[in-house]
Amino acid sequence: MLVLGIDPGLRNMGWGLVQKSGSKLLHMGNGVCHSSGDDLASRLLSLHQQLTEIVARFKPDTAAVEQTFVNSNGAATLKLGQARAIALLVPAQYGLTVAEYAPNTIKKVVVGVGHAQKEQVAHMVKTLLGGVVPSGPDAADALAIAICHTHHMQFSARLDAALAKAEAKS
Repeated sequence: MLVLGIDPGLRNMGWGLVQKSGSKLLHMGNGVCHSSGDDLASRLLSLHQQLTEIVARFKPDTAAVEQTFVNSNGAATLKLGQARAIALLVPAQYGLTVAEYAPNTIKKVVVGVGHAQKEQVAHMVKTLLGGVVPSGPDAADALAIAICHTHHMQFSARLDAALAKAEAKS
């Protein structure tokens, strides 16, 4: 299963692709979509077009997006939310299911600590993916999101199998 992780941002939207092969995670690609344009609508369109190209090119099976946290700057939070909408919309346009994870959940799964620093996340991504060098911090975060979703899917599959087995016995 090919998983697309997306780290939403209005200026830089990170993306990363991982695939599970047995017990190994394979790096399939990563990068950053840089918005362009003079106004918000143009920047959002730019991100939409770039992310659409990525989904069309790699054809992932599922996607995961980092949830937005609310900070003291309401205008900045709203703009980030609009970029996040692009991150949710594009995979949905291709019929993909899109999971959402809180930043602390992603860090906990990848690093083992929910309040890990960006450098720690990037280091663990590099370690888990066999030394791959992400295209930048946003791409490293996107790969972490994809890794988190891969682990979540694996756990969910095991849980479903255990529940089905228990149900069959009763």
